[in-house]
Amino acid sequence: MNKNIEPCAELMIKKELTLAFAESATAGRLSADFSLAESAGKFLKGGIVCYDACLKEDILQVPKHLIEQYTPESAEVTEAIARGLSEVIDSDISIGVTGLTCPGGSETAEKPVGTMFICGIRGEEVIIRDSVVFHGSPEEIVVQAVSHTANLLRLYLLKNPTIPCTKHGNG
Repeated sequence: MNKNIEPCAELMIKKELTLAFAESATAGRLSADFSLAESAGKFLKGGIVCYDACLKEDILQVPKHLIEQYTPESAEVTEAIARGLSEVIDSDISIGVTGLTCPGGSETAEKPVGTMFICGIRGEEVIIRDSVVFHGSPEEIVVQAVSHTANLLRLYLLKNPTIPCTKHGNG
């Protein structure tokens, strides 16, 4: 298991928080890897794989014009899938991930293959926003993105020791 996931899971359980993922480029790997954490059922609500843009629009209510303006692999669409997820799965924290693991998407010189976008939402607040360029095979890029996402969430949880748990009344 990824070394960042278990400490993150422990913090989620300690703070009585729940988590859900909207995954495009990681295609369910975040949900699968987090499900392997001890007591995952205490914090992991689930996830939606929205690899195709039509799923982002139909299930997560991402406006088509946003995808057309910024591309499916963008910070703007990543925030939109995280926000849309929070309307579909009732969790304290919703994390969206999009990106480019191989050629054939919306890659450019400024957004090369390996670029991954991560956005975490808690209520209306954006708590995680990052874009990173990873290198390697598609699988290596996804594994790095999972590790990085878990680390970003862990750091957020550590920096906020007294997070009130308002959505589910657990705090």
